[in-house]
Amino acid sequence: MMVREGGVTLILIELILAINLATLSNGDSLQLGFYRGKCGFADVEIIVADVVTARFIRDPTIVAALLRLHFHDCFVNGCDASILIDGGYSEKTAAPNLSLRGYDVIDDAKAAVDRLCPGVVSCADLIAIAARDAVFLSGGGRYEVQTGRRDGLISLAQNVSIPGPSAYLSQVIPFFLNKGLTLTDMVVLLGAHSVGVANCSFIKDRLYNFRNTGIPDLTMEPFLANELRFRCPSNTTVDSRVKLDQNPFPLLDNSYYMQILSNRGVLRIDQELAMNPLTRAIVMNLARGFDFPTKFGAAMLKMGAIQVLTGTQGEIRTSCRATTNRPPISLTNQLELELD
Repeated sequence: MMVREGGVTLILIELILAINLATLSNGDSLQLGFYRGKCGFADVEIIVADVVTARFIRDPTIVAALLRLHFHDCFVNGCDASILIDGGYSEKTAAPNLSLRGYDVIDDAKAAVDRLCPGVVSCADLIAIAARDAVFLSGGGRYEVQTGRRDGLISLAQNVSIPGPSAYLSQVIPFFLNKGLTLTDMVVLLGAHSVGVANCSFIKDRLYNFRNTGIPDLTMEPFLANELRFRCPSNTTVDSRVKLDQNPFPLLDNSYYMQILSNRGVLRIDQELAMNPLTRAIVMNLARGFDFPTKFGAAMLKMGAIQVLTGTQGEIRTSCRATTNRPPISLTNQLELELD
């Protein structure tokens, strides 16, 4: 799919995909307050919030971890908690997911809700609720999350195809559009980079040998480039991490957009967002406006409804790390699981 031929072509592509891919989501089956009254007098969302808050107090970086966990789950087979399943061939073992963390937070949330009402709350909903609470704790505002998801039965590494940190914008745009998300949704969701980090290995080409030219990426603001070269020396074997947003406080806000407009994007795709005519106007509006929290919450709700399982589909897992009604995934039964 070509996405660099002009705004009109992209708008037509978005319109066609929005119509054709509407059936990918069962989002209309989700609802606010799905668990109200299903756990006695206990409030499921408050229980999860207590778990996430306790972890956030000890480790504020858990915000980025829980957001990534939600993204990586929803973009493979939909938001069905397939990312949580253990196994030698599960999604966890795929290269894009090896650096994911936060699984223990979901484990703790599952244990907390199951102590009061076992077998009621899905792991998929726990991921969505935990991500919402992480957004709130990081200053990104609060949105009301819809629930009613059920857990998937299949988790295969071979199903994972997620653009990496070194991807070009031309590769990432179709990835979002194919999930029924718009160009604006994509730019808003990438605002999560305001609390993210990246390994030096993903940006060394921009610092030392951009596109095999033998020179750095000259679009990067010089002071930032010098700072990153100090943190990411060319001759080191240690793959250190750097923040994607140079704001000294890890807040989920629109400062990310202000920085990439000043050529202070760390990842290639961050800087491309501010330079590409397809996305620059969206970036400028987000940088200048005051409604990023509202837009981010809306985009998260839309993403959180991708291909969800509801009603009698899927299951409610006893453990988020294993399917309850299926045998563990192995080489001998993964084909059977795919064809079922």
